[in-house]
Amino acid sequence: MSSHLFEGKFGIERETLRVDGLGRLAQTPHPFGDDPHITRDFCENQIELVTPPCASIPDALSALGELDARVRNVLAARGEHIWLYSNPPHIKSEDEIPIAVFTGAHASKRIYREYLEQRYGKKLMLFSGIHFNFSFSEACLSELNTEHEEPRSFRDALYLRLYKQLMRHSWLLVMLTAASPYYDASLDNYGENGIIRSRYASMRNSERGYWNRYLPILDHRNLHSFTESIRKYIRAGVLHSASELYLPVRLKPRGENSLEGLSENGVDHIELRMFDLNPAAPLGMDARDLQFAHLLMLYLLSLPDFEFTSDLQTEAVSAHKNAALLEPDAALTEQADEILHKMEVYFSEYEDAQNVIAFELEKRRQSPILSCACKCLNS
Repeated sequence: MSSHLFEGKFGIERETLRVDGLGRLAQTPHPFGDDPHITRDFCENQIELVTPPCASIPDALSALGELDARVRNVLAARGEHIWLYSNPPHIKSEDEIPIAVFTGAHASKRIYREYLEQRYGKKLMLFSGIHFNFSFSEACLSELNTEHEEPRSFRDALYLRLYKQLMRHSWLLVMLTAASPYYDASLDNYGENGIIRSRYASMRNSERGYWNRYLPILDHRNLHSFTESIRKYIRAGVLHSASELYLPVRLKPRGENSLEGLSENGVDHIELRMFDLNPAAPLGMDARDLQFAHLLMLYLLSLPDFEFTSDLQTEAVSAHKNAALLEPDAALTEQADEILHKMEVYFSEYEDAQNVIAFELEKRRQSPILSCACKCLNS
């Protein structure tokens, strides 16, 4: 195992909704200007906090905490709050979901959101969650490059290999971090009252969540074929851009996220997009879940490469949606336990890793999703 394997850069993006004192979507303008670390996602009342790349997960959570405190202080003075659930609060009408206002040099962001409204509707865009970004350190990449390949080619191939493994195992992270089994009835019909227990542990990861209307089948042989396979969908007019590729994992370049940047500059980091907001955690995310995601990436990197066929891509998305159910298939839950035990063996010499894996194993034994949600809804 590389002596630098645990090193890297870690970043967190957290989406939440702004609500007023009655728990309804705030109807005031975004109060943070063009701050790149406190921005908007789809709608004007959806705040996205973006940490800088940090040297550790605790540092990333600390940065998130600082942003969170700034936001809460400003909102408190306005009588507003953060809604720390992945499923939205009561919605009387779609007029309560104003598309984010971007002007000037950023006007294209507004146009893109108007396109999303027409294609998917406003309600879907209210689902909020956490994205986790990770990159290996240069020292780690150098140490892993035992055949002394050209550095960029090696880096791109390594991230693409990891991407395939994460797509095949994204369901495991859903199963372990799903935290949204209840939703407001207005999500089905505007203005309808009541809290509904759904068939999903995570609605945003389920068949009702963020998915394209078809499953894009991509070519994973190398980064060039990968980006070209995305471009084919864009040229065909069924994708607006790579940003509309609603898969749970993304490869991203340094700086502005674009397909051109990925093609020209290669992969800078990988993004995991499947985490529900955890209402029992002060910042919406338990550090141990992020640490487990990091460990899972390191473990998956040790597995042999494979051809990610169209059938396997279809199976991966199906498993992801299945894991979002309150009662996933028994075969999938057995596979989860098997992977966790294999990870125990793989990280047997690392006490901190053992503690994190034990935390996830305990979740599997107790299935805490419903009890956690009930406690939070009744508080």
